[in-house]
Amino acid sequence: MTAHPETDLAPFRDLCTLTERADGRFDAHIASTWTVGPKVHGGSILAVTAAAARHVLRRQMAAEEPGQLQPLAVSVDFQGAPDPGAVVLAVDVRKTGRQISTADVTLWQSDRALVRSSVTLGALDDNPAVHEQHELTDMPVEPLDDAAHYEPDSPMAATVNMGRGCRLALDIGPAAFLRQEQAEPRARMWARPRPGDEADLDTAVLFAMMLSDICPPVVFNIGRLGWAPTVQLTTYLQRRPAPGWLRVEASARSVGTRFFDEDHLVVDSTGAVVAQSRQLAMVPRG
Repeated sequence: MTAHPETDLAPFRDLCTLTERADGRFDAHIASTWTVGPKVHGGSILAVTAAAARHVLRRQMAAEEPGQLQPLAVSVDFQGAPDPGAVVLAVDVRKTGRQISTADVTLWQSDRALVRSSVTLGALDDNPAVHEQHELTDMPVEPLDDAAHYEPDSPMAATVNMGRGCRLALDIGPAAFLRQEQAEPRARMWARPRPGDEADLDTAVLFAMMLSDICPPVVFNIGRLGWAPTVQLTTYLQRRPAPGWLRVEASARSVGTRFFDEDHLVVDSTGAVVAQSRQLAMVPRG
C-alpha cells in the first residue's frame, strides 16, 4: 500500500530500506516518486547504493553508533537508466579499516547491471569547519515568496516527480530558461526532507547526498533543453545537515557539444557545507 505523499513522514527512508536475500544480495523498491520523467533520478540511485554498502560494512565491523560509519564519498557509473520498481543490489567489501572502509555496489534490474558504485565510509566530521568559502551565504535560508515549488500540481512537477517525497523550490532568479532567456549555466534550489526523514541521521545524510544531483541541468540556461543523462557522478558528504532547509547551487565550468560537467554544493540552515559533487553528463540533443 502506498502512503499519500502529504502524510508519509519518511518517504526517503522507505526508498533506502533494503531486504536481504538468502544469497546476501538485497532487494529494494524505488517508487515512482523518485523519478525525473520515466527514469529514476540519479542522486536517488546513489543514495540506495550507499545504503547497501553501509548496511553490509556496519554488520561486518559491528559499528554500534550511526555516526561511526557513514558514506563519505560515493562514485557512481551509470551503465543504463533504471526504471522505477524492483532492483537488486550486490555488495562487495573491498576494505575494512579503523578510519576508512570501502565497498563496491552493483545495482541490477531485469538481469542487467545498470549501475556500479564505489562507496567510501567512515566517521562524519562533527566539528565546525576550520575553513569554508562559498557563494551561498547570500542566498536566503528559506525559499523566497516567488520561488517555483515542486508540488504535484505545479508546472515544475510536470517531469520532476520528487516533490511528492520532499519539499523542493527553485530560485527563479538564476533560472533564465523559465523566462525563455539565456544566461550562465547555473541554478539554485532549496530542499527539505519530510519530518521523519529529517529527524533520522541515517536518512538525513543520504538525503543530503541525493541533493548533489537535484538541480535542473544547468545547460538549460544556454538553450540546451531536454534529458541530460548522467554518465558519472561523484559525491562527498562532510557532515550531518542541521534541521531546516538545505540550499543547493549547481554550476558548470565547461560545456561541450557532447558532454558537460556540473558541480553541486549543498549547505545547511547554518551555512555549513554538507555535501558537494561533480558529474559528467551528456548535453541534451534537443
